[in-house]
Amino acid sequence: MARIYPERPLVGVGGIVARRGEVLIVKRKSEPSYGRWSIPGGLVNLGETVAEACAREVEEETGIIVEVGEVVDVCDYIERDSEGRVRFHYVIIDFLAAPVGGSLRAGDDALDARFVNTSELENYDLTVTTRRVFAKLGWLKESRI
Repeated sequence: MARIYPERPLVGVGGIVARRGEVLIVKRKSEPSYGRWSIPGGLVNLGETVAEACAREVEEETGIIVEVGEVVDVCDYIERDSEGRVRFHYVIIDFLAAPVGGSLRAGDDALDARFVNTSELENYDLTVTTRRVFAKLGWLKESRI
């Protein structure tokens, strides 16, 4: 199914990978939100659980192997074009995830990947959905969402 102008919502997952006051973020290499920073993640494949998809996507985008924990947030991302047609529609499930191995690197689908101190997140051009979940976790102020 096409990601742009899809026939129905697509299911996406994200991994909130935190360690010692830092969180893992990636700079997006594709639309929507090209060039902005977000939680690593992607789409669920047919026959894959959402937790399996989260672990796979985090490793593909960042090289970090994770143990997937609890769901932190479920949100909709809907973007319409100037004619009101739905250009993108994702249902995103964000999980807490603990790093257990791997080596940090930006994968083929990310421009950059890095661990950032949560106190420095305001300095990054974060996607709307990333800002929302980080605010929910108390790492950002609600007023900038």
